[in-house]
Amino acid sequence: MRTTRIRLLAVAAAVAAATALGLPGAQAAPAPGPASAAALARADAAVLKADVGGTAWYVDKAAGRVVVTVDSTVSEAGLAKIRQSAGADAAALRVERTPGVFKPLLGPGDAIYGSGYRCSLGFNVVVGGTPHFLTAGHCGNVVKTWYANSAQSTLIGPTVGSSFPGNDYALVRYDNTSLGRTGGFTAADAYVGEPVKRSGSTTGTRSGTVTGLNATVHYSGGGTVRGMIQTNVCAEPGDSGGALYDGDKALGITSGGSGDCSRGGTTFYQPVPEALAKYRATLL
Repeated sequence: MRTTRIRLLAVAAAVAAATALGLPGAQAAPAPGPASAAALARADAAVLKADVGGTAWYVDKAAGRVVVTVDSTVSEAGLAKIRQSAGADAAALRVERTPGVFKPLLGPGDAIYGSGYRCSLGFNVVVGGTPHFLTAGHCGNVVKTWYANSAQSTLIGPTVGSSFPGNDYALVRYDNTSLGRTGGFTAADAYVGEPVKRSGSTTGTRSGTVTGLNATVHYSGGGTVRGMIQTNVCAEPGDSGGALYDGDKALGITSGGSGDCSRGGTTFYQPVPEALAKYRATLL
């Protein structure tokens, strides 16, 4: 009997040690429950304050978490800085990694051209009876006059408004009225889980799903944008400014992301309704 009791005590001690050390067979600590609205707000602000490039985040109210997506440039030290900034609210964070580097998708190629850059046309609009189109603000910041061909011999018109960082939209006027313009879209707000398509001058039309709303993105190399639509649709440099849509619903303007259309990635879009309101524009 004494031998049996000693063996039982030894087993109990081993289990206790395994639990303390996190060894196989240990019971994991229960996951924290959903964070309160106040904790989510503090955690959201803490990620911004941490100022770590290559991060994007949004508040998932249903899950009670701030979902932080980090690109390949974010080190363990960067993650530690984010958690330290959140302090007691760090349990409200859910960190996810994505391949590649978050950056505005601006690159050379074809579609709409100017100043050695190529971007993509988003949606055709009308402002005060004059035809215009929407594209990305980081494109509008660097190109003052746009052309329809790489030789820059077929004029489109000038950038008449641009906002980046903070937002990522620009307005270009059609001075060349001989260029054809398509339309038929209605502005709408995206929702999580919505099946969407994106069109761009580099990779054509690609499909995916909306994974988050009201995301804040701190691009590697600088530039923070807020209120973005987050998706798992792939995109590549030159796709910036292109259209995100669901059927005839105009949802977003391609801003930036990570990865490519071989590996996949995470991409972000400026919501269309905000850009329309800014420029008092209506979709064609």
